[in-house]
Amino acid sequence: MQLQGENLPNPQQIHNLRPAFTFNSSSAAAAAIHHPPPRVGTVAVGMRIVQSEGVAALFSGVSATVLRQTLYSTTRMGLYDVLKQKWTNEDTAAVGNPADVAMVRMQADGRLPPAQRRNYNGVIDAITKMSKQEGITSLWRGSSLTVNRAMIVTASQLASYDQIKEAILKNGVMADGLGTHVTASFAAGFVAAVASNPVDVIKTRVMNMKMEAGSGAAYNGAIDCAVKTVRAEGLMALYKGFIPTISRQGPFTVVLFVTLEQVRKLLKDF
Repeated sequence: MQLQGENLPNPQQIHNLRPAFTFNSSSAAAAAIHHPPPRVGTVAVGMRIVQSEGVAALFSGVSATVLRQTLYSTTRMGLYDVLKQKWTNEDTAAVGNPADVAMVRMQADGRLPPAQRRNYNGVIDAITKMSKQEGITSLWRGSSLTVNRAMIVTASQLASYDQIKEAILKNGVMADGLGTHVTASFAAGFVAAVASNPVDVIKTRVMNMKMEAGSGAAYNGAIDCAVKTVRAEGLMALYKGFIPTISRQGPFTVVLFVTLEQVRKLLKDF
């Protein structure tokens, strides 16, 4: 959904499956570039992905997601308490960037024409092919955006969780238990989704752009991507895919903090 309406330089890329817009002539395709089709909602996009690629397509990039979370989440959560009073460490985000690029590409592959699909077999295959075909530096494409997103998510998610939890306990709304942890973590997930979605949209588009020899890049960087996106699709384009984002961020944050609290309690008992 974050790639919907993207003003791609190649008209053939309008003929994609995510979402499945189909045109019968080159003139219609050219017109679609200047006048993007209406946005399609979460359920409609999900149904079209299942119809065209099967249920398994909803789990595209899952191996990259697991690797990304293993590297990224454990690093930031492990350092959060230590660095709570200091500046965010930018290096913690760059650790997971290769897996992040692989995840974005694997999830977006189905929207490309069959001849242009990358057809990665998994995160290792994706990282290997990117290194060979586009150079090792391609694994850190959009890394500055990953760093910025990580800083925004960490600052908004973890800090708001601590503040909301403290407010609940201080005002005697609930005791320090599962109810407090779930409430504070879901609220923190919502805050993180609102704060990070614009950067997430730009990051997804920069990481997904196709680089070919002899052709210029669709975007010259994050600022260029942001400007082109807003000019072509309006300011609210930066919040494309917000419903899926909050639907993912909410449960993920609940599981994250409830698990963290249980681990803290277990370690405290020891």
